[in-house]
Order: sequence, then structure tokens, then C-alpha cells
Amino acid sequence: MQTLINSQLPEFAVQAYHKDAFKPVTHKDLLGKWSILFFYPADFTFVCPTELGDMADLYSEFQKLGVEVYSVSTDTHFVHKAWHDASETIRKINYPMLADPTGTLTRAFGVHIEEEGLAYRGTFVVSPEGKIKLAEIHDNGIGRNAAELLRKVQAAQFVASHPNEVCPAKWKPGEATLKPGLDLVGKI
Repeated sequence: MQTLINSQLPEFAVQAYHKDAFKPVTHKDLLGKWSILFFYPADFTFVCPTELGDMADLYSEFQKLGVEVYSVSTDTHFVHKAWHDASETIRKINYPMLADPTGTLTRAFGVHIEEEGLAYRGTFVVSPEGKIKLAEIHDNGIGRNAAELLRKVQAAQFVASHPNEVCPAKWKPGEATLKPGLDLVGKI
């Protein structure tokens, strides 16, 4: 399996449900800012609303970092609206919910489950240049943590703006980073 890390965002065009409206979203909408594609199996399920609600709770923190969040499932934009209207948790979502009923995006990101027509839980952070900087895929029984994703985005942004530094485990903004070099080999 080939990694998606540092590969270019694939071209795509899908419909989205966002702020009580349907709108087209393409790969071009992700360029020029940090973006998160947050794939999940299906609307009207069990773990999915907990994750999407968690992202909704931290959405303003992502926005402060200049990050747009896009949730993606193989449901249609009509189903996204119906779920939004039916669920108190999903009603708090202010980020675009992308519809991928043909599986184009889920296949492009390697999260499509062919025999089910659903997606695995995949999280992808995309740089303003359209390069994939983080790729995580979980089994569908394992929920994700938006606070940890926020920390990883902060680290990705730091590394992008400080190319000679790296962020150690559990790094948070303001904490010490590392400057790779011979003087650090075997001393950490």
C-alpha cells in the first residue's frame, strides 16, 4: 500500500450540506488554507454522531487556526440534511458535510469498504498547498478525539512554518521542539 503523506490532494467535485443549504465543494475549495477531511461510515449511526459532535464542539478552535473541517460519508447531501434536522447533536455542526454517494472520495483516500459501500474512519489533514500531511484510518468501532486532532494540526502548522524543527510526542504550542542533528543522536 502506498502512503498518501505528502501526496497532492486528488481532484474532486461533490455536493455538501452546509448551513441549511446545498452547495458544491471541489478540491479547489481546500487550497489556500489548512483543511481536514473527516471520513465516517454513515449518517444515523452510533459512533459517528459522537465524533461529529466532538468536532462541532471544537470547530471554533480549528477556525482560529485557519482550518476548515469537512466531514465526508457515502450518504447523499439530502440524507445529511435529514440527519441534521433529526439529531440535536448533528444540529450543532457548522462545518460542511460532504456527500460521496458514488464513493469517489472514499476510494481516492483509501477508506472505501467495497462490500458495504461505506467508509472507514479516516482523518486527513491537508496543507494550504494541497499536500496531505496527516493520514489516519481507524476501524469503525474506534472513535476519534477532536482535541488530539487539534494538537496534531497545531504541530503540522508549526513544522510547516519552522522547517528545521520537529515536534516531539505530546507537544503542545509553546512547548520545546527539537532541531534534528548529529548532536541529538542517542541523547533523547
